Amino acid sequence: MNMTFAVETWDPAYGVSATEIELEEASNPVDVGLEVPADQWSPRSPDPRTEPPSSVLFVDGVRRVDARVWIQDVDQRSHPGVCATVAAGAVRCRPTSALLAVAQVERALYTAAPAASRIETKHGDYELRPIVLSEGTDSNQAIYLAVHNHMTAIETSLEVSAEFGEMIVFDGPLRGRESAAAVGYVKTQQVQYLPDPQQRVVLNLNVGGRTPIFLIGGRFTRWSWYMRLPGPRSHGLSGIVRIELAGLGRVEDAAGRADQITATLPRYASAPHKDARAPQNLYPIAGLERDLRHRLGDPMLLERGLRVAAAAAVRVDQKPRPSQLDMI
Repeated sequence: MNMTFAVETWDPAYGVSATEIELEEASNPVDVGLEVPADQWSPRSPDPRTEPPSSVLFVDGVRRVDARVWIQDVDQRSHPGVCATVAAGAVRCRPTSALLAVAQVERALYTAAPAASRIETKHGDYELRPIVLSEGTDSNQAIYLAVHNHMTAIETSLEVSAEFGEMIVFDGPLRGRESAAAVGYVKTQQVQYLPDPQQRVVLNLNVGGRTPIFLIGGRFTRWSWYMRLPGPRSHGLSGIVRIELAGLGRVEDAAGRADQITATLPRYASAPHKDARAPQNLYPIAGLERDLRHRLGDPMLLERGLRVAAAAAVRVDQKPRPSQLDMI
């Protein structure tokens, strides 16, 4: 008997878009009976009368570790740290154009070392972002979480004024963004939020269709639903993305926005011969990522600048200090 299997469309270097057997059960409470009763779930199509947004603003961020460092304190103990460059930006898409609206790049040193300070180099300065470690915390995990949180903070703080009727799509979960215009776009599925009967509806979605909306509770309440983008369908979760809205207002209003977003996003889906993460890595997001990565700067020059700065700091530290007799 021949084995039946499917080949994931994503480039293996990016992990996987989703695997049905690896989805972790959600820890937050989920209410699936708001738009329709739980036993009446079925695939839904957007209302054909839905008005499209005037434009769509896609927001994303990138990060890169430029160097790992060790910082010595006065007791000659070494503490790990990371010098990284993070960036975020937004691209505004209209029916016939796509323009970069804003981009911001920052460099920082992330460490819990008490003696740490800002690092200045010929090719860029790294502002100190100190980390407070609680007992039992892994310092490396805390450092990389701090890098990610810095990138998210830049995304949230971008000075972008939303135009009337505009949709703002953040690549990734909302992470507490409570703007009524904000949309969270989750392209990799790692958690199963739905009970098995409703999860089967996700697997049966047609291109351009969505599930009924559901409410995710917890620290930050979110409206959410699943939709399927156009593209090759090798398994049940091919082309599936999860969308989030701030859990505000009535379910009827959230359902109307769900129809608008579900009708809008498929036009931006990428194709496998052009993007290794098709169709979930939308074309505007992919283009924005390329632009932001270019703005991160040359990694070899930045690393060289850090090595030169580190050598200079060692020479200063080892310079003989005058004794009291020399000062008389």
